[in-house]
Amino acid sequence: MSKDFSENLRSLCADRGSIAQVCRDIGVNRQQFNRYLNGTGMPAAHNLRRIARYFGTTEAELMMPHDEFERRRTTDRVALNAGPVEHFVEAFQRRVPELRRYLGWYHAHITSPAWEGSILRSLSCLYERDGYVLVRSIERATSEDGSIVHRTRYNGVVTRRGGRIYILEQENSREASIDETILMPSPRQKVNYLRGMTLGVASRPYVLPYASRSIWKKLPDQMSARDAIAACGALPTDSRKLDPTIRTYLGAGTLSVS
Repeated sequence: MSKDFSENLRSLCADRGSIAQVCRDIGVNRQQFNRYLNGTGMPAAHNLRRIARYFGTTEAELMMPHDEFERRRTTDRVALNAGPVEHFVEAFQRRVPELRRYLGWYHAHITSPAWEGSILRSLSCLYERDGYVLVRSIERATSEDGSIVHRTRYNGVVTRRGGRIYILEQENSREASIDETILMPSPRQKVNYLRGMTLGVASRPYVLPYASRSIWKKLPDQMSARDAIAACGALPTDSRKLDPTIRTYLGAGTLSVS
């Protein structure tokens, strides 16, 4: 049984790349996990359950004969690759354990050509539902003279590949735009900031697609939703409401696609 388990586990890990990252995501000691991989040790019941949940399988499947385990995995891949939609959905399935430490509320910051000379702060929430990690975002901004009032909501899906977090969001409107954000967290640090890039289209008419550095700041649990929303808006780049980490990272500005 230990031989089949170790072979099955190695097969699953081969799809993930970094064993060290797998151990961090599961919360298992690397040396202990290596014993599982080489067949010299078996996990206790609670570790077996954590491993099964991480890989989106069951304890019984992890213990089945390796040939049968591989046949079942091949059958699952065929079913998932039935069409382009299924293939796309698969990228966002079974990623909850890897993303669980990032769940929560954030202030997301970008520089947008629609708000020249400002940093746009929005509110985003990463949450778990029905085996997926989803995102809900709110943008609120008003121009200095009050002539432009911007209110937009987004919904989307989140996945994690190669140590990066991929966020795909769609605007809740008839002519909905689709934005993509790629964040590159540090696996060894507490989740305070997530840095990356956003590709999108500004909400104002006739503004070309743009790419901007993006930095998400994790909000404290005790912060109310009302205060978090009130803090959103188009902030001057020298605003005291922006901490130096955000101003420095966004100093490169935006890139418009002409």
